[in-house]
Amino acid sequence: MDKQAKVYVAGHRGLVGSALVRKLEERGFANIVTATSKQLDLRDNAAVANFFRSNRPDYVYVAAAKVGGILANDTYPAEFLYDNLMIEANLIHEAYRSGVEKLLFLGSTCIYPKLAPQPLKEEYLLTGALEPTNEWYAVAKITGIKLCQAYRRQYGCRFIAAMPTNLYGPGDNFDLNRSHVLPALIRKFHDARLSGAPTVTVWGTGSPRREFLHSDDCADACLFLMGEYDNEGIINIGVGKDIPIRELAMLVGEAVGYRGDIVFDTSKPDGTPRKLVDVGKLTALGWTASIPLADGIRQAYRWFLQHPPGDAS
Repeated sequence: MDKQAKVYVAGHRGLVGSALVRKLEERGFANIVTATSKQLDLRDNAAVANFFRSNRPDYVYVAAAKVGGILANDTYPAEFLYDNLMIEANLIHEAYRSGVEKLLFLGSTCIYPKLAPQPLKEEYLLTGALEPTNEWYAVAKITGIKLCQAYRRQYGCRFIAAMPTNLYGPGDNFDLNRSHVLPALIRKFHDARLSGAPTVTVWGTGSPRREFLHSDDCADACLFLMGEYDNEGIINIGVGKDIPIRELAMLVGEAVGYRGDIVFDTSKPDGTPRKLVDVGKLTALGWTASIPLADGIRQAYRWFLQHPPGDAS
């Protein structure tokens, strides 16, 4: 990308979006376009159309989405489906109408079947049933992928779609009712340390394996792909190795300084048994993650301490 190009980051206050803005600024991009949800409702087609007409971005990163963990997906299925469908449809369509040079749509590895072989290869998309605990979000993200592919085929748009694995980092959501597993654990262990609680309860058996990618690494990969990848097929972003939730909880406890015991509530759902992505396509292009998990967790916790709950935005 030309450093003088106008780059629109949709969802710039989110975990990935904020990392994208930081990374773009580090690389010398000065013409970055953003809009808060109060300034622009991405579910409103007329508002999004007017925004694109007024700003005419050259490149677009679609990092805007309604996100959450198992509980949030289960509690708000209609919101997760409707909001995400509208956001991505409006952004992708208006990017086409305004002649955007290139667009990168960020999906999620929850698009893959629950029992797909591990590690998850890009070709496993739509080969089996989804994990029920996040199917609403997954269906919306699959639709975003297909929109990018359809606009490439019909209109020749240079729209690409990348599937990051589980993300964490500065700017994460630490709300226990809506957050993903890693930030939720940070919040739980922090609260337990402050209160002196003898135990911390973690949902599930602790046996599911998950892969975690720092948001700064994800942003770096996105910039890399915008310059180096231009294909209809989706591409995974990850680190290529996973960890059991039980071990993750121990890492978080160490980072937070919690000295009590960890209890696993086996009455709660585990979700997908394992989710490790195959990063062979991305590695072959020349990109690999650089932030070790233990270091990233400590960094995320420092950010949390500097942004108390209720002040994280």
